[in-house]
Amino acid sequence: MKTKPAKLSSILPALESKPRVNVVTLGCSKNIHDSEILMGQLRGNQIDVVHEDQNLNPNDIIVINTCGFIDNAKQESIDTILEYSQLKEQGKVGKVIVTGCLSERYKPELQAEISNVDAYFGTNELQLLLNNLGANYKHELIGERLLTTPSHFAYFKIAEGCNRPCSFCAIPLMRGKHVSKPIEDLVREAKFLAKNGTKELILIAQDLTYYGLDLYNKRNLADLLRHLSDVEGIEWIRLQYAYPSGFPMDILDVMYERGNICNYLDMPLQHISDSMLKSMRRGTTRQKTIDLVNSIRDKVPGIALRTTLICGYPGETEIDFQEMKQWVADTQFERLGCFTYSHEEKTHAHLLNDNVSEEIKQQRVEEIMDIQQGISYQKNQLKTGNIFKVLIDKKEGDHFIGRTEFDSPEVDNEVLIDARISYAEPGSFVNVMIDRAEDFDLYGYIAK
Repeated sequence: MKTKPAKLSSILPALESKPRVNVVTLGCSKNIHDSEILMGQLRGNQIDVVHEDQNLNPNDIIVINTCGFIDNAKQESIDTILEYSQLKEQGKVGKVIVTGCLSERYKPELQAEISNVDAYFGTNELQLLLNNLGANYKHELIGERLLTTPSHFAYFKIAEGCNRPCSFCAIPLMRGKHVSKPIEDLVREAKFLAKNGTKELILIAQDLTYYGLDLYNKRNLADLLRHLSDVEGIEWIRLQYAYPSGFPMDILDVMYERGNICNYLDMPLQHISDSMLKSMRRGTTRQKTIDLVNSIRDKVPGIALRTTLICGYPGETEIDFQEMKQWVADTQFERLGCFTYSHEEKTHAHLLNDNVSEEIKQQRVEEIMDIQQGISYQKNQLKTGNIFKVLIDKKEGDHFIGRTEFDSPEVDNEVLIDARISYAEPGSFVNVMIDRAEDFDLYGYIAK
């Protein structure tokens, strides 16, 4: 007896039911990097993977890469988990899996409170997460990733974890001790990225300047920079998250010598009052901090220094705060961010009395940022009438938007070019004449 051929309609549902992994990333650039590595591994295992696709499928496996750094970030992560858990209950997605810092730090509590999540994984459980998704960790894919940023720049993590004892920081609880990646692995990753169109590497770690101590018994960031600088196709290398104590000055020599290392350094200083620095366990003093900033500017004239500060740390007096305000006004940082203190359990500072009200914390942040706004405006005015090399990130509305070497994505100034007058290809470098400047934006046209 002949078997009738299957109807097309009976085949299609089977084809449509194949699950895909939809990765949702919260938090910092380190999480972006980790999501990209996860996605690269899944793609290498022939698994369909997307990033933050809003067009959900009933069979989607949602992987939420969470942040657990401070209160606001934790709340955003919890809200996101609850949102997708509800979508799972409604049959709009198939599974929900949680990974990242929040999961590392609070897994038992999360399992108890949000029990319909299918699995929780910590920050160092990539292989277990892959196995849960039906994939194997492929060592031959080391260095390969699926970028979620525009292809012309990539966050480039050179180390995991942190050995610093900062009193306010929970990162070591979530990320573990400092572990450097070998130079040869990082060079291979840089070559892979460059081959696929990446022109800017943004070096990240919890502490860039600690790089190499565990592998080479010395601070070896300068040597790594030389190797990365030699990679063909990499036109900008940017340094983020340097630590002031034990700062290796030899990296400034490399920055000065190599044209593709941006004259830019992100070095979170947190405070300037000696009493605050001591309580924060920063391993430095007011005078050492001032001397370091002056030395960096002397060694690399024109460098853009970015820092971040904390307002409202336990015991911060009005005198401490006024000292920080005056220091910010005197130092004239090119870039500066400021945050309210978050009282994190299991940190050393959690033993202290969180005695500065949220209202005063926020007021102090606003006062610091008002000062910085004025500094930024004055520094930007000095750029008018000058030509800068600009990397075009995107087109938005009537403008092409780019950055100079003094600006990192998302957090720093932007250069806006009128798209009705000039054309610039996203991912390309152009020379821009700056003809107008505001507090945090520059305007210009492409110079012929």
